[in-house]
Amino acid sequence: MTSQRGRILLWLIGVLALAGVLFAGYIWIMLHWSFSSGEHAGWVQKLSRKGYLCKTWEGEMAMVSLPGSMPEKFFFTVWDDQTAQEIFRLIGRRVALSYEEHIWLPTTCVGETRHFVKKVKVLEETPAPMVVPSVPGQPPSTPRPSP
Repeated sequence: MTSQRGRILLWLIGVLALAGVLFAGYIWIMLHWSFSSGEHAGWVQKLSRKGYLCKTWEGEMAMVSLPGSMPEKFFFTVWDDQTAQEIFRLIGRRVALSYEEHIWLPTTCVGETRHFVKKVKVLEETPAPMVVPSVPGQPPSTPRPSP
């Protein structure tokens, strides 16, 4: 009776070990295979270190296509501290963020978003677009250059 119980216990341990190895392999593949990659340009608005156990850098970038239009936001994650420090240094300047998109990750421990920034570069020195509120009933005004 005890030898049968021992075999069942070994079988359960083997199944659990195999499930753990398969899960770890799946995570490794999803982190090393990117679904897409590219660049987004805009102004980084926020970058903060988040997480209780797994600390990641989570950020937000405003991408404006035309002055006066609603900005689209690009949410991203940074794993590398050196890249995060470079982004911090460039907050307020127009930058391009090179990213990889990793899908089907089963946990937010590796980041809250699917977009993982790999590097940052400064674009031409373009100031953030200025939106001048219009008064109802009057034509929209254009910003005047400062003297």
